[in-house]
Amino acid sequence: MCGIVGIVSSQPVNQQLYDALLLLQHRGQDSTGIATADGSTLHIQKAKGQVREAYRTRDMRNLVGTLGLGHVRYATKGSAANEEEAQPFYVNAPYGIILVHNGNLTNTRELTEELFRVDRRHLNTSSDTELLVNVLANELQAQVSGTDLDPEQVFTAIARVHERVEGSYAAIALIAGHGLLAFRDPFGIRPLVLGRRQTGLVGEEWIVASESLVLESAGYEFVRDVAPGEAIFIAANGEMTSKQCAANPRLVPCSFEYVYLARPDSVMNGISVYEARLRLGDRLADTIAAYTPLGDIDVVMPIPDSSRPAAMQVAQKLGVEYREGFYKNRYVGRTFIMPGQAARKRSVKQKLNAMSMEFRGKNILIVDDSIVRGTTSREIVQMARDCGAKKVYFASAAPPVRFANVYGIDMPSRSELIAANRDAKQIALAIGADEVFYQDLADLIEDVRACNPHIKQFDASCFDGNYITGGVSAEYLAGLEANRSEQAKGDTAGQGDAGTDGQGQQANQLDLGFSTVD
Repeated sequence: MCGIVGIVSSQPVNQQLYDALLLLQHRGQDSTGIATADGSTLHIQKAKGQVREAYRTRDMRNLVGTLGLGHVRYATKGSAANEEEAQPFYVNAPYGIILVHNGNLTNTRELTEELFRVDRRHLNTSSDTELLVNVLANELQAQVSGTDLDPEQVFTAIARVHERVEGSYAAIALIAGHGLLAFRDPFGIRPLVLGRRQTGLVGEEWIVASESLVLESAGYEFVRDVAPGEAIFIAANGEMTSKQCAANPRLVPCSFEYVYLARPDSVMNGISVYEARLRLGDRLADTIAAYTPLGDIDVVMPIPDSSRPAAMQVAQKLGVEYREGFYKNRYVGRTFIMPGQAARKRSVKQKLNAMSMEFRGKNILIVDDSIVRGTTSREIVQMARDCGAKKVYFASAAPPVRFANVYGIDMPSRSELIAANRDAKQIALAIGADEVFYQDLADLIEDVRACNPHIKQFDASCFDGNYITGGVSAEYLAGLEANRSEQAKGDTAGQGDAGTDGQGQQANQLDLGFSTVD
């Protein structure tokens, strides 16, 4: 899970990109990067940490130009502390290309071998984003001669990228001296939206971003989602062309975006995240009512912020008082995307404070967006009991997370997932709750689809183990689990490793294995 944005403007884009990344900060907190193009000259600034701490005034002054892109990174593998793996990535031929990417590639071993043995391209990190920009550069170089470049050549290159690359990818690239390119994998797993605005100057200004709230905040008109398999090329003068570049595209967006990842004020794939979460709350209330004696719940409380819409609906439908019992420290990041189990556990009490007056002597129903490893849930339940709660029920707006996610979310090892081999009663015992309630998967899909009936299927691989892109074998998953487990990470934030791919390869000069990073 990462956040990306690209802008083609008639005025300097450095401040626009900075502001956009602030709005996408929830999608990644490990590192950030901005690149701009001033004619054929490219400028890059990237650093560890969050947006507000990464850029100084002198950095922004160096980011000159009217075209640019930005990225916030959440590392699903590799070292969060390794600045070399921060995006964007750059290759100097052809023309000079800078690329940012949200997603995970799943055939990294094969691609790395091809790039080294056939394409004669060198990779310097364990990032699959570096892998993707090199595949793009190689295919683009095969299409062009001289300095001229037309959109059809770009689209042919993207068609070849789709043929070679497997997994999830929403990507934005700057091509020096030519323009901005945005493209999305043939299943549209990760989101990407397109916006436009008219200015008093000649031409149109364009923006592509992970979420629609970025467009609205900057005064852009939402045009549409980038279609699965589609590529969009925007020249420096604002002329936009697009083409479907995949043979058999179909929209299968990630269902977890609507449960947790995206901000509630975004609309992606024609679905309002806020509306989807309200619907999930309504349906979750029915499940809770079916298994809980009437009158046994005194108060419903959300874990701020992403579970708040669902919790409000649960309280309303159950006819139970809604209260805010947990206060969130907004200067601590999202614990689910903390790098390492120890860091996640330490941050829970720093992030949340329970107000005793709301708990003492009451039966509490806590609603959270999901239960992944159970670390945060266990700490929250204990906080409620320490504040004097008589009973603590725990409800998840998402179904049980039972399988590894290979498309850009840090759910790598089944052994780390609390629901992998436990039923609801065992999970309740493990986190110290009196009872645990889960959203039904069929209900989740039905509620999200109700917001856009044109979508026929959603990626729900972390819930049902169905990997839609193919190539995700039992061997691949076993290697992924071995190399992305907390033990492999050393359970320490900031401690990198050699870099491995999902099939158990060490990233070194002998076997050239590379990891899925972002």
